[in-house]
Amino acid sequence: MKDFDGKYNIKAVSNMLNIHPGTLRAWERRYQVIQPVRNDAGHRLYTDEHVKILQWIISQVEKGFTVGQAVDLLNKDELLRNDETEMFAQDQMQLTKQEIKHALLNFNENGANSHLDYAFNVFSTERVVITILGSIMLDIGDMWERGEITTAHEHFVTQYIRTKIGMVFQNLPINGMLPKVVCVCGPGEQHEIGLLIFTFFLRRRGYETIYLGAGIPEEDVLQVTKEVEAEYTVISCTHDDHLNRTLMLVDYLHESLPRLTIGLGGAAVERLSEDEKAAYAEFLVGSSENSWLNWLNKRKLRKG
Repeated sequence: MKDFDGKYNIKAVSNMLNIHPGTLRAWERRYQVIQPVRNDAGHRLYTDEHVKILQWIISQVEKGFTVGQAVDLLNKDELLRNDETEMFAQDQMQLTKQEIKHALLNFNENGANSHLDYAFNVFSTERVVITILGSIMLDIGDMWERGEITTAHEHFVTQYIRTKIGMVFQNLPINGMLPKVVCVCGPGEQHEIGLLIFTFFLRRRGYETIYLGAGIPEEDVLQVTKEVEAEYTVISCTHDDHLNRTLMLVDYLHESLPRLTIGLGGAAVERLSEDEKAAYAEFLVGSSENSWLNWLNKRKLRKG
């Protein structure tokens, strides 16, 4: 078969690139960046060259560019400028992040909205939510713990970001072939933003998520997991005071549902002792996007 002959169907490409088939179709219609050939049954077939182009576009989106900007770079033969474009994107994201954070700490919601609108127009949704909004929440948490801002500041920023991420959720498609995931805070934990961002990360990849948030009794987590027939349950813990009960919840779920895949993350989890990390290693999702992807991919391979 020649290089320009189609040999991958849309499901194969979707699995190879970890991208929803509906997203691939939308890119083809809107940007005409690739033109799959059709077999006798009318089904799309992709070539190796198509896959390479899609991989490059995805890499640019992960660096912070929108799909449209990535296609423009591709069309202008600027692929050799990867390092320069990535540095530019990172600088722009950091500047935008600081502008949004400054506006929020001054209770200037209109100013924050203006900068956030700019971010959504320039960068991918994933970059805005994880790299900008997620990073702001980490900064705010650290500032609050050091006594540099009041509880009112922390609550205002948290509520603003929770609302914005919630609005993004409404437009994310679900891939019915992927497992359901229950997302919940550990017992006693009230800080939800980290869990919300990880839930967005899952939804962005087509997973159907059942977001329970904070304040859910341990037995209810088990009941909901059974009721919705979830294959994954992800638990987040931010404060050390709630870590022991969170680990007990992990043990409880693991003993009750041995086939359930459990994910454990959050700032408090990152501060586990080395012995504790070794004991709970199979559950740890990590704290970066790369570690989240690695955790997901390893579980998908096991279940496959």
